[in-house]
Amino acid sequence: MALTQKEADIQLMLAAQVHLGTKNCDFQMERYTFRRRPDGIYIMNLSKTWDKLMMAARVIVAIENPQDIVVQSARPYGQRSVLKFAQYTGSKAIAGRHTPGTFTNQVQDTFEEPRLLILTDPRTDHQPIRESSYGNIPTIAFCDTDSPLKHVDIAIPANNKGKHSIGVLYFLLARMVLQMRGTISPNNPWDVMVDLFFYREPEEARDPEEEAAPEVFQQEYGVPAVPAVESWDAPADGVAAGQWDPTAAAAAAPVAGQWTEPVAAGGWDAAQAAPPMQPMEYAAPAVDSFAANY
Repeated sequence: MALTQKEADIQLMLAAQVHLGTKNCDFQMERYTFRRRPDGIYIMNLSKTWDKLMMAARVIVAIENPQDIVVQSARPYGQRSVLKFAQYTGSKAIAGRHTPGTFTNQVQDTFEEPRLLILTDPRTDHQPIRESSYGNIPTIAFCDTDSPLKHVDIAIPANNKGKHSIGVLYFLLARMVLQMRGTISPNNPWDVMVDLFFYREPEEARDPEEEAAPEVFQQEYGVPAVPAVESWDAPADGVAAGQWDPTAAAAAAPVAGQWTEPVAAGGWDAAQAAPPMQPMEYAAPAVDSFAANY
């Protein structure tokens, strides 16, 4: 039997551990908890999470101009998800530190006046929440069990501390928005993988082509590969251990101008004395024939 859309989304959220909360629970988040494990971790009700995602998607679709929506994340795990969400929905993304006064100080170059604000973590993004309350900007936020809900209009209960959890949440929210706009449908499914919304380590983000570039260069131009040196104390190729003799090498290849040569008579000053300068002969200047005639 084929799964419904809601059941498939809940399975995806279970795989990403969206349901795992923390050991602390805010009194306003108790309504979204399912039970508490023996180790003290609260379990959230994913059915309510999915319903809140649908509610948030309806609010996002109600905004006529997508540029009036600002999605923001100061947490590193959510910055890539925020940028991808803004790319596919047409909204504005603010990834990284929030500049104080972005929503209140009109003198700033980065001033924004959004109609809707979407946040990843109310505790980390407390500054934009405070500024949105001054301008009466509706706020949607992913809230963990210990997140404060002050000035949050739509709280989506979810794990906002895992990179996979944040990526899945933004992926599902973006897909729901596109479905309600009519961009995608069952006949025209969304061909974007959820992996694009996941946070990537800087080492993982390196392109494999960049790592293979030295090998391609050596193959194209015939440059021999430099062998890796395990230890600088190891003997060089063709020289066995204990056979290197600096004095024998110096005697085998004498070089002119060494300090070991005998000093000339009279000391170093006589040996290095420069030859006397010869007087220079100056030729008479040439006479301009035109000036001589006049």
